[in-house]
Amino acid sequence: MSATPTENTCHPRGDTLPARIVVLGIGNLLWADEGFGVRCIEALQRRYEFADHVQLIDGGTQGLYLIQHVQEADALLIFDAIDYGLEPGTLKQVRDDAVPRFMGAKKMSLHQTGFQEVLSLATLTGKYPQQVLLIGCQPQELEDYGGSLRPVVKAAMEDALALGVAELARWGAQPVERQTPLAAREAVTLDELALTAYEAQRPAAEEACRIGDDRFMPKGA
Repeated sequence: MSATPTENTCHPRGDTLPARIVVLGIGNLLWADEGFGVRCIEALQRRYEFADHVQLIDGGTQGLYLIQHVQEADALLIFDAIDYGLEPGTLKQVRDDAVPRFMGAKKMSLHQTGFQEVLSLATLTGKYPQQVLLIGCQPQELEDYGGSLRPVVKAAMEDALALGVAELARWGAQPVERQTPLAAREAVTLDELALTAYEAQRPAAEEACRIGDDRFMPKGA
């Protein structure tokens, strides 16, 4: 995994810590590397506990439904698969005003609202986070329905999580290794869609790529 310099690294932090921190994972875990952001949120929640003013959200492909979370955040951390045109697995950090132009490696349809529009709307309403950090990973494969993260992207998650936890600590999120077992009802992803279970149920790659994954696209459909 390689990394590139952070965009817009000179950013004011102010004298006070953010009162509300939102951590978003953007993407669709059913489309291979498009699930990078969601998998990062899942791993963060399973490994760490945070202060009460920190909220972890599986943003999926919810589009405008995420606007309230963005408007309420004083600091916003985003994980997503981003097509930077770099080597697969490359991480790049982008901050603050530079974030909107980088968001979203793939739209599922012409009707899906991208997260760029969410950020633009938050700006128009005058309720935009004071600090924004996007940790994006260059995907390798986005066209494998029912597939999982490719090895190079999956490996990049560890560095992405380390960067995210370090930033959250600077923001006052108080990350500590999880001591309290995570209840199923609290998990950001359903148990059957969690990474380990998802990959264990995955059909042979050549079959899934050729005719679809029976869990989501039955044969003959």
